[in-house]
Amino acid sequence: MAIKREVFQSAALPRLLPFSSVVRAGETLYVSGNLGNVPGKFALVAGGVTAETRQALENIRESLAVAGSSLDRVVKCTVFLVDMADFQAMNEVYREFFPIDPPARTTVGVQALAMNARVEIECIALAGK
Repeated sequence: MAIKREVFQSAALPRLLPFSSVVRAGETLYVSGNLGNVPGKFALVAGGVTAETRQALENIRESLAVAGSSLDRVVKCTVFLVDMADFQAMNEVYREFFPIDPPARTTVGVQALAMNARVEIECIALAGK
């Protein structure tokens, strides 16, 4: 039996990007990397890694909602940080969004991110509420 594939676009990501916000394959949702951008714009929120992390996770929350899911269905996240010195500040915000039984996670230090962002976060989640 073929696995059903469905694509979702969230208003959190700017239009004209060459990728989908979320792709559903079977009962799994793959959420594209999200920066701390102002929803729908090619501009980051002000306030550095703390504000960017909060907005990236809000953008992910919005993308999951468009796909009919939610943050409590996230099973894995990957966080990309330009400066590993921001690890603790990112974690403080991350804990607000995943306070109990957080998903599995990998955090990777990278040389640069799009739009000169400090953080990017992608997720895998289960479909449904």
